[in-house]
Amino acid sequence: MQIYLPIAEMPVSVLTILAMGVAIGFLSGMFGVGGGFLMTPLLIFLGIPPAVAVGTQTTQVVASSVTGALAHFTRKSIDFKMGAVLLAGGVAGSISGIFLFKALSRMGQIDLVISLVYVVFLSVIGAMMMVESVRAIRAARGGALPARRGGHHNWIHGLPFKMRFRRSKLYISVIPPILVGYFVGTLSAIMGVGGGFIMIPAMIYLLRMPTNVVIGTSFFQIVFVTALTGVMHAYTNFAVDIVLGFLLVIGGVVGAQYGVRAAERLPAEQLRALLAAILLLISLRLGYELVTTPADLYSVVDVVPHR
Repeated sequence: MQIYLPIAEMPVSVLTILAMGVAIGFLSGMFGVGGGFLMTPLLIFLGIPPAVAVGTQTTQVVASSVTGALAHFTRKSIDFKMGAVLLAGGVAGSISGIFLFKALSRMGQIDLVISLVYVVFLSVIGAMMMVESVRAIRAARGGALPARRGGHHNWIHGLPFKMRFRRSKLYISVIPPILVGYFVGTLSAIMGVGGGFIMIPAMIYLLRMPTNVVIGTSFFQIVFVTALTGVMHAYTNFAVDIVLGFLLVIGGVVGAQYGVRAAERLPAEQLRALLAAILLLISLRLGYELVTTPADLYSVVDVVPHR
């Protein structure tokens, strides 16, 4: 069954889109990630224009983040004060990212930039996760892990504009959280992701937040930043295809339920290694498409969308 996507301006199979949503939802539930950095490349592989893939993917990220935020709200594992500071930086980053996105679209370079950013991020994150997973698997089999030196980040404690975050039991400058939020907001606008794969490690290792409030606070920030990004993509860049987004959300909700159950049967280190392998394979595929000769050497498109 075919359906026409009005913004992407192409017909697609409904079953194919639903299957992709189920697959990414399954992986999201299995690995505990939003799935945006997996879905956007897959949409590009399907032939969806990268700009539309990024803008539309925000709808799926918002839906999954709202569910996660509500679950953590009931557990009282959200630091709303820290979330508000991260949100302030995220909103600024999202706005600047949208304008950067629009400028690159006017120059006709947005597709190239999106692919390059994904290749770099997926390669780096996938490689780091694979190394960490291999170390964990070796340790589980009896090998010894090299000792790590703990860092106190004295330079962070010396920064001005300190604020007390009672839920996280921290007294730190608001500058690092604002910068983290800004960076994640910019990524959300350009890559169509929630940014949790950057936000969570930064909150743990840079801000030194307790792990029991990290995920909930990240979800809280991502809901609002990604929603703003989606609205601005729709209004400024005309890059949100509601039909495509609706199908992805339906598939994602279904797949996530089964992914959570599957995750309970596999060791954590093996899950991380599997996710790392998936990220590396996707980055290789995107990189391959960047350097090979396309099937259509020439195409005629409107660089600036009409209002």
